[in-house]
Order: sequence, then structure tokens, then C-alpha cells
Amino acid sequence: MSVTVLFCSAVGLCVKALLTPYPVGAFQQSSMTIVLDAGHGGVDGGVVGRQTGVKESDINLAIVYKLKPKLEELGFDVILTRKTEAGLYDSATKGFKRRDMEKRREIIQSANPSLVVSIHQNYYPSKNTRGGQVFYRKGQEQSKQLALGLQKKLNALYLGVGGRARSAAMGDFFMLECCACPSVLIECGFLSNPEEEALLSSESWQKQLAEEIASGILGYFAEISA
Repeated sequence: MSVTVLFCSAVGLCVKALLTPYPVGAFQQSSMTIVLDAGHGGVDGGVVGRQTGVKESDINLAIVYKLKPKLEELGFDVILTRKTEAGLYDSATKGFKRRDMEKRREIIQSANPSLVVSIHQNYYPSKNTRGGQVFYRKGQEQSKQLALGLQKKLNALYLGVGGRARSAAMGDFFMLECCACPSVLIECGFLSNPEEEALLSSESWQKQLAEEIASGILGYFAEISA
């Protein structure tokens, strides 16, 4: 079945899905694939929490594993680049980071996805900086559209706990360059902020983040199907 036919078959399903929270199999007929990328891994733990030293790589993976079943409930096929705490390199020798990123790109290109979402955590010297932020590739209008919708979801979530609203922004990240499909990188919050470090480390907040990201993805497909 061609991509055009698959896309068109999802139009009615997508709009209907918005009316009911997470209907099972909303996208089963469309066979759309989403790649979820848990940033960092292995010896590359990413940034660490200011208070507890929790590793970004662990939080990224935890959120991805909470997001995956929510997207599958909607009928999406979901592929993970990183499935364990380990990185995607053969050995931690010189150039391991490049090999890790190239392996992620290989997985993405082999999946030929409809969408790519890379999950990360942020850090800033000032402990007062807060909020989640979504990045998209310059010149990719569909990625921008997706990012704007996801940013609204994150802002609403963080404003509810005394955080601040941020703006989606263009980003020059490797993970946004891996395929022609819409791709975003989500900095879910700041591990340099004590309040957000506590939230991001909690399973309940990770579940809420997964809910909002899934909802934002669903909203994006509804918009482009309208």
C-alpha cells in the first residue's frame, strides 16, 4: 500500500481518536511507525541531577518506556533506538560517540518512520531555569508544526506546578538530521533545577510527560489530516 493511501486511511481515524482519550487501535490500519530515541547511554550518561546525581540517560530511557505503550495503544508501530542502559557503540574507545550516533541513524533509516522523537533532559548553570523545550530542524515545516504542538503540552504541564512556559526553537542536533520525516528533540526539563530534578526522577511525572507527548503526537496527526 502506498504512503499516500496509508496516510489518507488515517484521516478519519485520527480525528475520531481526538474525541476519546487513547482509543485502542486508532491507527492500526495506517501502520505508521514512530521511532523513539532515548538520548545518551552507557559511559555517556548525559547531564546529571544537581541534587542527587541522577543520570539523564536513565531518565530518558524511563520516559521512552512509558511513552512506547501509549503510542502502541493508539495503533502506532514503535521502534526504539536504545532499549537498555548501554550505549549503541561496540566499545568505549575513541570515536564511540560518533559510532553511537551513526547506529541511531541506521536504526531510524531502516525503520522508514513517519516520525522521530528524541528524549533528553536539560541543564543550565542557574538552578532557577525551568521548563521543557522542544527543538526542530530549520526549514522543516512539519517538524516545526509538531514541535509547536508538543511545546504547548509541555508548557501546560509545567505551568501547573509553578514552572514556566518556553518556546519551541530551531536546533542543530544530529538526531534531527537522520531522516526526511518530521523529527523533534524534547528537552523534558532541567536537572539543574531542584524542583524539576525531583519531578523528572519520579515515575508519576514521567508518566505525565509520556501522556502529554503522546497527546501532542496525536494532535499533530489530526492537524495534518484535516
